Amino acid sequence: MSILNLGILAHVDAGKTSLTERLLHIAGVIDEIGSVDDGSTQTDSLALERARGITIKSAVVSFAIDDVTVNLIDTPGHPDFIAEVERVLGVLDGAVLVVSAVEGVQAQTRVLMRTLRRLRIPTLVFVNKIDRVGAQYEALLESISTRLTTAIVPMGQVRGLGTRDPGFTPFTDDSTFTTKLAEVLADNDDDFLAAYLDATAMSHSGLRGELAAQTGRALAHPVYFGSAMTGAGVDSLIDGIKEFLPAKEGDAESPVSGTVFKVERGPAGEKIAYVRMFSGTVRTRDLLRFPGGETGKVTAISVFGRGPAIRSGSVTAGRIAKLWGLAAVRIGDTIGLTRLDPTRHQFAPPTLETVVVPDRPGERGSLHSALAQLAEQDPLIDLRQDDVRQEVSVSLYGEVQKEVIGATLADEFGIGVTFRETTTICVERLVHHGAAVEFISKQPNPFLATIGLRVDPAPADTGVEFRLGVELGSMPPAFFKAVEETVTETLRQGIHGWQVADCTVTMTHSGYWARQSHSHGSFDKSMSSTAGDFRALTPLVLMNAIRQAGTLVYEPMHHFRLDLPADLLGPVLPTLTQLRAIPRTTTTHGSACLVEGEIPAARVHDLQQQLPALSRGEGVLESDFECYRPVDGVVPERPRTDHNPLDRNEYLLQVVRRTAV
Repeated sequence: MSILNLGILAHVDAGKTSLTERLLHIAGVIDEIGSVDDGSTQTDSLALERARGITIKSAVVSFAIDDVTVNLIDTPGHPDFIAEVERVLGVLDGAVLVVSAVEGVQAQTRVLMRTLRRLRIPTLVFVNKIDRVGAQYEALLESISTRLTTAIVPMGQVRGLGTRDPGFTPFTDDSTFTTKLAEVLADNDDDFLAAYLDATAMSHSGLRGELAAQTGRALAHPVYFGSAMTGAGVDSLIDGIKEFLPAKEGDAESPVSGTVFKVERGPAGEKIAYVRMFSGTVRTRDLLRFPGGETGKVTAISVFGRGPAIRSGSVTAGRIAKLWGLAAVRIGDTIGLTRLDPTRHQFAPPTLETVVVPDRPGERGSLHSALAQLAEQDPLIDLRQDDVRQEVSVSLYGEVQKEVIGATLADEFGIGVTFRETTTICVERLVHHGAAVEFISKQPNPFLATIGLRVDPAPADTGVEFRLGVELGSMPPAFFKAVEETVTETLRQGIHGWQVADCTVTMTHSGYWARQSHSHGSFDKSMSSTAGDFRALTPLVLMNAIRQAGTLVYEPMHHFRLDLPADLLGPVLPTLTQLRAIPRTTTTHGSACLVEGEIPAARVHDLQQQLPALSRGEGVLESDFECYRPVDGVVPERPRTDHNPLDRNEYLLQVVRRTAV
């Protein structure tokens, strides 16, 4: 049997979850269609999802289309939960992008389509809510073509648009449809274009075969219209899923390769890992090894197929399964052969953070433990523990995510919390090169270690690289590992307290003391170096090198796209200036105006709040992360959470050390 791992993606409230319910009902998996408003849907299982009527966590459910098993993954639509979508993209064979026929192409729709096209994920477009007043057809197709992609192929005509009984009639071999289809296909393929210009006859079935091939290569995107509430057009969408999205036969005999895209906790607190298998077979009692070196034995397996997941003794290539027994597993871990780069983000990391404060001071420890469990399910929460102030902060995409974290802590862990003001996460980048070294038994070094480090700036978005400029055999491997791990940890806080990004750290000097044998034949353990000496000395050396190189603080910038009436451009521009936005281009089409430019991430929320009053309620703002820019003006400082290696005396007072004799 062929398997298709299918993602349903959309801007919030476009109808993803309702479409999922309709697909499951048509496939016979459920007898009644659940309601998002009533909290009775299959995939929104969390109490918080049911209460708010939004998807927060991705969910998997299966159904069959003839001989194809479809593992359908419903994903969040709100931009605050884009990290949940990111983890799903790497395991998809195809996607359905849902667009509202009333609201049209929205901000998140554009972000998702750009990513789907960049990753070359075969994608169909389903325009939902054609039964709603204000639904569009021709105008929406034009919007999809101009704002998402020109490579769209409308697959049918709508009747009864905006009524309670709409319909969708698929095109067949109509000459107008055939001509339009051939033109789109010719734009994408030079060989097809040559045949098209040469007037080579091609049958309707031949054109559809070429459309299937180009859709499979993410070059063309069939567009369907319908209503998840009434069922109109959904049968045609199902036919399109089978015809145009590439189901696959997995190779169960190849070496094991899989990706963990979700982790949750069971009723007893046990970890449950959701795994997409790309090749091979995993069986119960198999011992699996993860990238960090940890291992785990699979104690139970549930495989998705034609309904909910059911217990099985194994999971084979192509399938999605839940695995028990892997206590050390993390989201993004690979099983067996590495297929994806787990460090490669498809979307920008969160650019906001806030301090979480328990309502009862005695629950600080419980709060940290609860947040650590939430971070297992969403690693981009990125806990930051401040032992000095007894505080913990979390990273965020937006205010809704903050509200959800607070509600989850209260509902699932019984911990009431408040949040400090949300602030922007900046980064530091090196200005020049820097180097520092400290030697054993030479003042002021009190540790039994010699460490020399050089720091060099690296191109933006290339990350941090640790290199050895000394012989690998000059020290025990454990000492090199201690230095490398401590370098990574120390770089989380630069001169101004922000993470130091995009640099190369090279170890230029190394040295240690081995155990010294005395005349009576015994060993004096107090005179031998340990990994602790290297961990304690590394921050001092590294920060001296960074201080010599100097750093600049960079703030996150968003690209914004602002649609508003042309007569309001003049009044809006001063507000953009006040918010430190920089308009780059302004385009006017009749009575409408489009302004695009850059705005600090910290100011996006302010612009969203002010826009309705500024634009008579007609303005539409889209924004997404673009880059980091040097801070202009007062440099923001972030309170340190470590022992502050920039202050040597304070650091040495706090660090347990071994003084060389």
